[in-house]
Amino acid sequence: MPSLTTLSSPAHYVQGEGAMSLLGRHLSPIGSAPLLVADDVVWGLTGEVIEQSLSGADLPVARVGFGRFTTVAAVDDLVATIGSGGHDVIVGLGGGSAIDAAKAAGHLAGIRWASVPTAASSDAPTSALSVIYTDDGAFLEYRFFPHNPDLVLIDTQIVADAPAQFLVAGIGDALATWLEARATVRGTGTTMAGGRPTRAGTALARLSWELLWDNALPALDAVRSHVVTPALEAVVEANTLLSGLGFESGGLAAAHAIHNGLTAAPPTHGLSHGQKVNIGSITQLVLEGAPTAEIEDFIEFTTRVGLPNSLTEVGLGPDDIDLLQTVAETAAADGETIHNMPFPVTVDAVVAALTAIEPISRRVRRERGLSEPTPYEAPA
Repeated sequence: MPSLTTLSSPAHYVQGEGAMSLLGRHLSPIGSAPLLVADDVVWGLTGEVIEQSLSGADLPVARVGFGRFTTVAAVDDLVATIGSGGHDVIVGLGGGSAIDAAKAAGHLAGIRWASVPTAASSDAPTSALSVIYTDDGAFLEYRFFPHNPDLVLIDTQIVADAPAQFLVAGIGDALATWLEARATVRGTGTTMAGGRPTRAGTALARLSWELLWDNALPALDAVRSHVVTPALEAVVEANTLLSGLGFESGGLAAAHAIHNGLTAAPPTHGLSHGQKVNIGSITQLVLEGAPTAEIEDFIEFTTRVGLPNSLTEVGLGPDDIDLLQTVAETAAADGETIHNMPFPVTVDAVVAALTAIEPISRRVRRERGLSEPTPYEAPA
């Protein structure tokens, strides 16, 4: 069979200041009985404008809460709610977990789905897949769907009003996109979209990287001032749309596999997806023998952004041999995306790269006058 390339994307993407007030207008062509999935905090921040928007479009308002992780049970509960309520579209509102759960439930129930993130904290909203976790937050599986969301809508004023740490997490997730896409295109692996990378997917991954390096720091300044600026708009697009299209149609490699490995280490469970992915990114750079200048610049940039790039910052250390072995074994399991790297990857090589990032990070920070890594302790 010939090698096929594939590109996957949402049907409609809407971004901008005040976009949430237009949710009803954009939902009405998709369904007439939406089910909104949002936790109490997100609903408290957005419920009033959403109720007004849906009412203006003659759509009923039905909302269910959501917990912390996208688990099998959480998805199955949503499927039951869809059936009992006669819903024809499900809307994941808030963070990546609620969005992933809505996608998975919509697929199982045979209805359409939409993603409405309230922070630019991950690239999950645009994709045709969900990440499923155990009740304790450990990676369980990817679930793939035959199509992407019918709608992705993100209000940049809501992003500006969210804590800056959410945008930082999204930057960590999105920075990995180009690193993994360029590795995938050099190898022989396939993307989450089911084929070899398209040139478009690879180019979008690179554009995401470039926008982040140019705009991340001023975008974070904007969020800390609760204002929308062109820099923030660029980073929201990079984190959400470009990284989403880039990872799905450009390819994942070591960074996200190492993230999945880190979920098996209990000390990291309080960290965001993007924080753990950034450890995966720096480890991938070491693993592939990237140029020294590139590694050092990446450490400086991510330190200034506020992302971890040392074991200390994720609750681990070079002496945690058993935990690092567990992380590496999980990351290098059969079927993991680490095998999209353009060379064979072994568990021992992953352990060595993980161990090496600690002294490298400390040296670069010292030489460039940056802060020392701060020890991380997971919440009780």
